[in-house]
Amino acid sequence: MLGALLVSFMAVGCGSLPPQKEMAPTMALPVDESGELAKIVKASSPPEEHSGFRLMPLGVYSLDARIELAKRAKRSLDLQYYVFENDGTGRLLMRHLKDAALRGVRVRLLVDDLYTVDSQQLLLALSQTPNVEVRLFNPFCCGRDGLVSKFAASPLEIGRLNHRMHNKLFIADAVMGVAGGRNIADEYFTLNTSQNFVDMDAMFMGKVVAQLEGIFDDYWNSEEVYPIASIVAPHTGHVAMRQEFDEHVNMAAPPPKIVLPPTDVLGYGPIGEELDAGRIGMIWGQAHAVADPPAKLRSMTADEAYATSVNARVWAQLMDAGSEVHMTSPYLVPGTRGMEAIEELRSRDVKVTLLTNSLAANDEPLVHGGYARYRERLLGSGVDLYELSPARTTKNKRLGTFGTSLGRLHAKTAVIDRQKVLLGSVNLDPRSATSNTELGIVIDSPRLARELLRVINISKLESAYRLRLTADRSTIEWLSTDGDGEIVLSYEPESTWTQRLYNTLLSPLVPEDLL
Repeated sequence: MLGALLVSFMAVGCGSLPPQKEMAPTMALPVDESGELAKIVKASSPPEEHSGFRLMPLGVYSLDARIELAKRAKRSLDLQYYVFENDGTGRLLMRHLKDAALRGVRVRLLVDDLYTVDSQQLLLALSQTPNVEVRLFNPFCCGRDGLVSKFAASPLEIGRLNHRMHNKLFIADAVMGVAGGRNIADEYFTLNTSQNFVDMDAMFMGKVVAQLEGIFDDYWNSEEVYPIASIVAPHTGHVAMRQEFDEHVNMAAPPPKIVLPPTDVLGYGPIGEELDAGRIGMIWGQAHAVADPPAKLRSMTADEAYATSVNARVWAQLMDAGSEVHMTSPYLVPGTRGMEAIEELRSRDVKVTLLTNSLAANDEPLVHGGYARYRERLLGSGVDLYELSPARTTKNKRLGTFGTSLGRLHAKTAVIDRQKVLLGSVNLDPRSATSNTELGIVIDSPRLARELLRVINISKLESAYRLRLTADRSTIEWLSTDGDGEIVLSYEPESTWTQRLYNTLLSPLVPEDLL
């Protein structure tokens, strides 16, 4: 990696961002009560209720919800994503965003700049559409043809460039939207042929929408954000660029249909049918949205960044538990603070259940190494610890059709005392705590808690290994079942010897605050 960085540095040289031009702030548009979505929200909302939610464990349902909202929006679409890929999913959503803009809907799209190498020209072309603005969060100045070259072109700005916007948010007409763990790429909606994620989003309406619009506005108008046209140079003229965009997203043909099963694991059908009927069944409860400040780390120490972080607020909620905590986190590196918090919970006899990725399922092997440092201590404290199995996930059809693709965990959720639900973009790791910005929603609803717990239990019991210490507490065992009974393994299941060697040799060398 270091050699590649050096080569790229020599090739691209150094650069800097253009001067930030002052932009007049733009804010969420007021709700138009005559809009289709606003009418549906009014018809669906019980008196005196706070916020409504619909869990979306099924990837294709979650994508379909975004598309249905884009098709029905009348005034505005506000989107914020860490990844917006140039693949089938990304191009399909871009097409619907352009369709909406052409019928007069204002579209604001904010994308973190880390992974825009393949999508930046399409995003730039989309921004040329009337009613569309596309902005990049914390952009790279140069070397924009590759991830390595991006960093190599700015060797003196690594501290700044390590600060990424990890939020995922979609809001239509300031009345309804989708938030959770999914980025915009095939693998988040079980549409990839090689790997797919078990993830969780929620559709929302009600009072929480204004909070989320406020969060979006804070990011949209922050100093960390640049119009894409000030950063990305077009590779062709404007007319040709628009033509290429239309060809790439297939604007001239009817949009492709997403194949949807009749119901998901919770018994819900496709959201479009309910939108057509003018009323959506939601679960209602008190809710509060939280987010890191966009300027996290720019004017903060690491300790200050943590103190104001979503990560810290998640841990504060967990510490209020009286009887049980159930969590899913794909990247689980508790650190000193988190480990002490978990041990305190266990000292109060609070049941703690954790589901994370196994080595074979983890797309960040070094992060797995950081987590593995704490496994024996977690088990020793009495934590019920589970690791997702790629093979068992593929066989389990209840959370999506994975085909022959590799199954990985990406959901960031928690259920506290069967009463409170936490969901969003935050991982329980140092990067979420002090480097990335995150978005989370805290929901007080026993019914929603029961539904989320059902999904978590399906994942841990049907798609995961349960870990335990051996009788002499010297090593770890992984347990699963097949048709003949219980299987006990004494090594990282489904992993290759190269994965295990890589993790053994490199993981101890990586400082925890870089994971």
